[in-house]
Amino acid sequence: MAAVTEEQVETVRGLVASVPPGRVTTYGDIADAAGLSSPRIVGWIMRTDSSDLPWHRVIAASGRPAVHLATRQLERLRAEGVLAVDGRVPLREYRHTF
Repeated sequence: MAAVTEEQVETVRGLVASVPPGRVTTYGDIADAAGLSSPRIVGWIMRTDSSDLPWHRVIAASGRPAVHLATRQLERLRAEGVLAVDGRVPLREYRHTF
């Protein structure tokens, strides 16, 4: 992966922070909005610098949370009114657009 700049990190952080309660976005949506070449870059940034952000509002394009975070992430989303069906968030209903 190419070096990630501080500007890119801050752009991703700003986009994640802008997702309102009760909505979700995908790693790909954020990558597109930030002008990044891959959703994996967003994943890397989220893994290393998102503890103070609403990280639970960012999910995979499949609508499923990361396996290791699924229970906690779906609980947080449910508390905001985002209801998953069989562990998958229906993106047509809850997707935030930038």
